Amino acid sequence: MVTRRSVIKAAGAGTLASGLSPSAVGAARAAEADDVLVVVEKSGHAVGFYDAASGRRLKTVGLPDYPHEMVVDSHRRFAYVGHYGVRMSSTVGEGGAAVFVIDLVERSLARTIDTRPFNRIHGMGIDRHDRLYALSEEKAILLGFDTPSTDQAPTRAVPTHGVKTHLFTLSRDGERAYVTGLLSHTVSLVRPHDASVPPLLATPGQLPESSCLSRDEKTLFVGARKSSSLVALDARTLKTRRSRKIGGDPLRVYTLDDERLLATDIAANTLTVYSTDLRPLRSLQLDGTPSAVSLHPGGTLAYVSQLGTNRIAVVDLDRLTVVGGFATGLEPDSSVLLPAS
Repeated sequence: MVTRRSVIKAAGAGTLASGLSPSAVGAARAAEADDVLVVVEKSGHAVGFYDAASGRRLKTVGLPDYPHEMVVDSHRRFAYVGHYGVRMSSTVGEGGAAVFVIDLVERSLARTIDTRPFNRIHGMGIDRHDRLYALSEEKAILLGFDTPSTDQAPTRAVPTHGVKTHLFTLSRDGERAYVTGLLSHTVSLVRPHDASVPPLLATPGQLPESSCLSRDEKTLFVGARKSSSLVALDARTLKTRRSRKIGGDPLRVYTLDDERLLATDIAANTLTVYSTDLRPLRSLQLDGTPSAVSLHPGGTLAYVSQLGTNRIAVVDLDRLTVVGGFATGLEPDSSVLLPAS
């Protein structure tokens, strides 16, 4: 199990033949021996499986060009990857129209779900019932798959009433989805299982992209990138509770616990911990551009995908210090940690 003492003990200097510093090896020992980090490598056009302890690549599953977001079911049997099909949101093109089903046991592409005519599949989510949701950026439609392990096509769809809808946050029961529109500058609260309910919209700032719900699901936190702001909204009414200018470009925001948030800044290349009332607490400068984060269920370690350097940084969240890392394929993006059984 991950313990604070074992992570702190990991700190050190120097470099080993494997490319990992002693601190990286220490951080690895803090995790279970069989922890696996699954990483979408969007410009490597693949999903990579890595031993989270050593950084050793275990398997590469090749995919069509530019996969992006990924979620994993509760049984850790399948991962679902959206086929965005273009490198960046600013890239012009039709993109992809599919969800890739990755067998996590066999470490292979099990099958592909065709989502046409819904294209540029980006945001992905899964609820506590293992129902899958995928967002078409081009069509501004949230797709649903009631039994994604066997579904051959979406089983439901709801309009989001945003423009260039990129990501969404899902309530644990799957009854609420909060969809960000990059060009409409909106957050839409939609009901994935009842398209007759009109969506509720708010404008938290310019270029809202990432969001997360508080643990009690009463507050939605949104990163408004062009406004350089973090915004807290009432999760039922979408009324703004508080907003703070933080500078930079807050690409992603995550809930750490009842009192803290974690945000990545791709302009300053920083990882910053904020209180849930949006006060900055601590910040960490990184070598690469932090695109996405996976959190260890033990709550101590974060695995930060870094563009540019094509590496995962292993971060001790208690001290907000890099304690290790390893190389990946081109442009690591979303990832999921599979803890040892």
